[in-house]
Amino acid sequence: MTDPIADLLTRIRNASAVKKSTVVVPYSRMKQEIVRVLKEEQYIEEYETMAVGGIKSLQITLKYVDTTPVVRILKKMSKPGCRRYVKADAIPTVRNNSGIAILSTSKGIMTNRQAKKMHVGGELICEIS
Repeated sequence: MTDPIADLLTRIRNASAVKKSTVVVPYSRMKQEIVRVLKEEQYIEEYETMAVGGIKSLQITLKYVDTTPVVRILKKMSKPGCRRYVKADAIPTVRNNSGIAILSTSKGIMTNRQAKKMHVGGELICEIS
């Protein structure tokens, strides 16, 4: 697998499209931090780390409002072949602040609003609305 973050986002997008309640993805710290941000911003219900047969994985419980998925658009911005970095003053807003962008900064994984407040730039991972 060349892009595990894109795999995480695709699994979440596909599971919400077919209205699954949970999705299981292979574990990494980066994925856990992205999922933590999604939980803080209330795009998912819950997540937990579990080990099945000695292999660590993340179980993500998706969030729905009257059978409509909360995650409507999930778009990977930075790709392995073309990384996208933004300066602190060039951090984008997503859908007039109705969505979020997730950035990997020197201070950790955070949303575009947090990065603007802390005045740090970084790699633009994805946009969610």
